[in-house]
Amino acid sequence: MADSDFKVVATNRKARFEYQISDRFEAGIALTGTEIKSIRAGAVSLAEGYAAIRNGELWLLDVHVAAYEQAGRRGHDPRRPRKLLLHRRELSKIERATQERGFTVVPLRIYLKGHYAKVEVGLAKGKRQYDKRQAIADRDSRRRVDRELKEYKRG
Repeated sequence: MADSDFKVVATNRKARFEYQISDRFEAGIALTGTEIKSIRAGAVSLAEGYAAIRNGELWLLDVHVAAYEQAGRRGHDPRRPRKLLLHRRELSKIERATQERGFTVVPLRIYLKGHYAKVEVGLAKGKRQYDKRQAIADRDSRRRVDRELKEYKRG
């Protein structure tokens, strides 16, 4: 698929800081007509979103898809649960990980692939406070080194 057929609409930057991501899965999303129009317009937020298994199906919860302005009264509920479409093997792998090993399922990004909206979900385990501090320290030291290299190349 060409790069023009792939457009990232929203990313969950907080998830990469708060969690250690082990596996990633691409899932389709069951949407209504006004929801896909809002997603194409970029009016979506993954900040508080998560996914959970209910009755053998994976559901995307607390993801805010803004109401479509031109829909009028027939719009959608911005925070309604949305069914995620996965292969049965992937779904059973996610279910085992969440039950046995204490993982949680976090949406990482929503993107458009061709005519379809997809969500990348990750099996995530929460980071400890000292892991977060270490990540901040690593990022700061990398910035410092890059800044010094840039100055060195100029002079």
